[in-house]
Parts: sequence; C-alpha cells; structure tokens
Amino acid sequence: MATLSPSGKRALDNFIKESVERGKVPGFVLGVSNLDEEIYFQGGGPSVVGNPTSGEVNPDSVFWICSQTKMIASLAVLKLIDLGRLSLDTPMGDYIPEFKNPIIVNKTSTQKTSFRPAETVVTVKHVLNFAAGLFYPVVREDLNGLPVGYISKDVHVAPDPVQHFFRIIIGELPALPLKFEPGTNFVYGWSADMLGILVEKVSGRTLEEFCKEHIFEPLGMKTSFHLTPDLRQRLVNLAFRDENGNLHPWAEQVPIMEQDERKVGLHLGGVGLYSSMRDYLKLLRHLMQINAGCSVRKPLWKRESVQSIFVPALTEKGSKSLSDFVMAPGTQWGTALAICTEDWPKRRRKGSAFWSGWAGTAHFMDPASGIAVVFGIQAAPAGDIEAQKLWMKLEALIYAALESGSEKL
Repeated sequence: MATLSPSGKRALDNFIKESVERGKVPGFVLGVSNLDEEIYFQGGGPSVVGNPTSGEVNPDSVFWICSQTKMIASLAVLKLIDLGRLSLDTPMGDYIPEFKNPIIVNKTSTQKTSFRPAETVVTVKHVLNFAAGLFYPVVREDLNGLPVGYISKDVHVAPDPVQHFFRIIIGELPALPLKFEPGTNFVYGWSADMLGILVEKVSGRTLEEFCKEHIFEPLGMKTSFHLTPDLRQRLVNLAFRDENGNLHPWAEQVPIMEQDERKVGLHLGGVGLYSSMRDYLKLLRHLMQINAGCSVRKPLWKRESVQSIFVPALTEKGSKSLSDFVMAPGTQWGTALAICTEDWPKRRRKGSAFWSGWAGTAHFMDPASGIAVVFGIQAAPAGDIEAQKLWMKLEALIYAALESGSEKL
C-alpha cells in the first residue's frame, strides 16, 4: 500500500509552511489518499486573502470546484448506464430535442458563420468523451473569463432554465452548434452541462437530488450545487490577481456564476459544485478502490464503468487537440477525465486520470502508484501562474516522498 516517508512528509510540511508565509498565493490545501485512507492532508493561509482574522484554510474548507464538477456529472451518467436507464450508444436527441438536428459551424468565435447539418447522430458516448463538438465560444477580449452561459443570472430565474440555457448557446443560429462531426475530435465546452441536463431528463429529478442519492450521501459528502449556510461558512473566498501580480480580496472583479443558493435554478454540470477537498478525495478513493478490484462493501458503480474512466477514447486528432489544450503531449480522455498516456517526469504516472477547475482546484488518480491527490485554492482569473507552480512543486514532493512499497495496481 502506498505511503509517504516521514522525511517526505516533513519536506511537504516545510514547503507548505514556507509557501503560506511567503504569501505569493492565496490559502490552499493538499490531500493525498492511498486505496485505504488519507495519508496526508495539510494547508494554510487565510480564507480571505490578506485577512488573518478570516479563519485558516483547512481540509474541511469549502471551494467552488468549477470544472471539477464535470467528473461528477459524468459519473452520474455512468450510474444511469449501470442502472440500465441509458447506454453509451443512446442518442442524446432521444431526451434532449436540441440534439436532433445540430449544425457544424465553420467559426466558433462568432455567430456570424456559415454552417452545415451534422451527419452523425450525437450519442451519450460522444458527450462523455468531449467528442461531440460542443464548444465554449472563444471571446478574444476575455480569454480567461467564464462563458455567458455560466455567468448569466437570468438563466436561473427563467420560467424554463434549460430552455434559456440553450437559447444562450444557440443564439442567432438556427440549431445547436458543434465544432466538428461528432466522434472525430476533442473540444472543451458544454459537454458536462449537457450530461447534467440528460441526468435530469432521464431520472426525472434535479442533478442535485440525483447526485445526493447516488454519490454524495452514500460517501458522506456535503458537496452541493447550492451554497448552503453551512458551506458558505466554510467557503474559501476567491482571490483576484491584478496585472501587476498583486493579490486582492474578491470584489467581483470578473463576472462569475450565481452564488445565491435561493436563486440557483439550473444545476450546471460543468461548473456548479461546491465541495471540500476532503470530500472530493473520498470520492476519488472510492473510484480507485473499484478500479483496483478491491473488496468494496457498497460500490456505487460497476467496475467496468469505473475502468472506462481510465481507457483512452479519443481519435489521434482528438488526442492532439486535447494535448495542445492542456499543454501536455500524449493526453487522452476517457468517460470522465483526461488521461496521461505517458509518465510525467517526477510526477504522476502513465494511466493517471486528472482534471482541474477554473479557480485553481485540481485532482488526479494514479492507479500505477496507488494514490489519489487533491489540491484546493481559489485564484482568479483562471490559469494563475503562481498557483500552478505551487501545484507542480507539491506534486513533485509527493512523488519524492512515496515509499517504494507502493505497488502497481
């Protein structure tokens, strides 16, 4: 079973302490689990940047996990497949009419574009693989901002939030726009939001209700699409880094999604969850146990469904597009996460599945090393360099601390 050496833990402790004291990044946490239990959890720094009286960031602090929500939306669909309610080959149009006649657009940066009808039927598998062609529009003047579909407050109070969401995506176009013929490539976009809508259509319940019953409550997770008073009390505030590299407390410097729990009317499968990193790590550990064939008392998914997360599903062209997007050669995608098809030197091993969130949270599962790792931070705009450097260094220290007893699973 994977463990961290005492000297390795001390090195992590010291680096985390130094990083908090330097103050170049907002407060953060790091958690590591093997197949049985947490083996490391540490962090620090104030919940509100620059305010030492705001409480210290700790393992039970809550983060807006943004795109780490995508994995959970995918897992909800995999659960429906396990229950026999869906299959990978189910046409999306069977439940969501907008998928019946999608169009392929020539430009994704404007709605003033030529287009043609899609020839391929969009299936559940296409959407799980992020190979359906569903894209986030590229807005050149705001490359690090969130798309309008996420920051719209109107979508939550509309009589039919799902219809309003589709109106935002379709806009002036005659039908749902796709970047390419389904199954031929990879593009980052609305796929997980569509999975969330699919879960609601098939189950007849909200995405929150479905996830609570089938994922959160069985694992003892307080994760939610609603920032309840309990979660808000533990919430780590976003920090904003200006053009000069200085950190500021959050004052809505850029638009973000609706956070008033009373107003949230659409559970966004691509961006909408709040969770502690400790709770997220519980889920990763459960997935790792199922994947490894461990004896799990009440597994939430069939083993083949969990294994599909780690099986590359993209075409060669799709893998290149994803690799370019994450700036890591040889990256693939399964049914829920990106996959490393080669070792990252001194870091995660070949076969690891990973993703991250707009505000800097991140995670991966490394079956070869027998560990899962979570990193929690709240830094805007997206792609904060100091937060990314910190995460890379922490990961390298974890692997330097791994005892040689960690076995290949």
